Amino acid sequence: MQEQLQQLKDEAIGKIQAASTVKELQDVRVAYLGKKGPITDLLKGMGKLPAEERPKMGALVNVVREEVTAVLDERLVILEDAAIAQQLENESIDVTLPGRPVKTGNHHPLTRVVEEIEDLFINMGYEIAEGPEVEKDYYNFEALNLPKGHPARDMQDSFYISEDILLRTHTSPVQARTMEAKGGEPIKIICPGKVYRRDSDDATHSHQFTQIEGLVIGENIRMSDLKGTLSVFAKKMFGDDREIRLRPSFFPFTEPSVEMDISCFKCGGSGCNVCKKTGWIEILGAGMVHPNVLEMAGYDSKRLSGFAFGMGPERIAMLKYGVEDIRHFYTNDVRFVSQFHRTEV
Repeated sequence: MQEQLQQLKDEAIGKIQAASTVKELQDVRVAYLGKKGPITDLLKGMGKLPAEERPKMGALVNVVREEVTAVLDERLVILEDAAIAQQLENESIDVTLPGRPVKTGNHHPLTRVVEEIEDLFINMGYEIAEGPEVEKDYYNFEALNLPKGHPARDMQDSFYISEDILLRTHTSPVQARTMEAKGGEPIKIICPGKVYRRDSDDATHSHQFTQIEGLVIGENIRMSDLKGTLSVFAKKMFGDDREIRLRPSFFPFTEPSVEMDISCFKCGGSGCNVCKKTGWIEILGAGMVHPNVLEMAGYDSKRLSGFAFGMGPERIAMLKYGVEDIRHFYTNDVRFVSQFHRTEV
């Protein structure tokens, strides 16, 4: 294992030194130190070693990780300085030139998608509910049928401020707070907002992203109501000829739970690069509100029922506009944002 560690370290340092841009360096960091990287895998595999070898090997792995991290940080400073120097050279200002006209701005693509979804559900009779981004563990997990120690919490690596305070990992706490405030009355809301998870940024993941969740509670709310709602959503967002399918899934706060797919809007279901040759594209998760969640919020689960759903506007925007990297939404590059000029009045 020592030889493997040395080989990993040499290989990582070689790629670090070969990286010529900050992006390439970040890719190396994720490849070797990310949650799925080989060094992390070695740490996860420590439990398979004899007890007497674990302290020694654990120390060796940590030393390698620290050395690779140090080289990464040193290389990052060099590349960032070089990038700034190049930017200063390329963007020098000739003060003798006449002034340039100020261009009119336009909506960010995520803002456009969020507002489009909000308008759709408002027209269906929903209200918009909001809540704090710095949230209590109780509302973020426990009130949603995720008690302390529940294994499903591992699916959401969190930014904890204290033992009981964290940055919310989804907008579901808004649902829990709304149910508590309503005191057993019917609910029909959507909850848009930013959420946070401790994740390595790449083309499809971000430590900060947007969610829109929906909640309906009342008498005789059925799965057929959920399917009808999601069908209307899919047709309005992606075209009237879209079909949906619901696949069984698991979420602690709904039972039964489903994943919703839409028929591919690019190939019509015949198979292409967008739908990965399946004819279907996964869009969101949903399900019937778990009786435990209803009871904890003061609802009579034998008399009232409900459904909930959650979606990511970034994923929908990427599909609608053909964006290949989620990081484009957050770089504040005017060249990117200006492609989505709003023409409607």
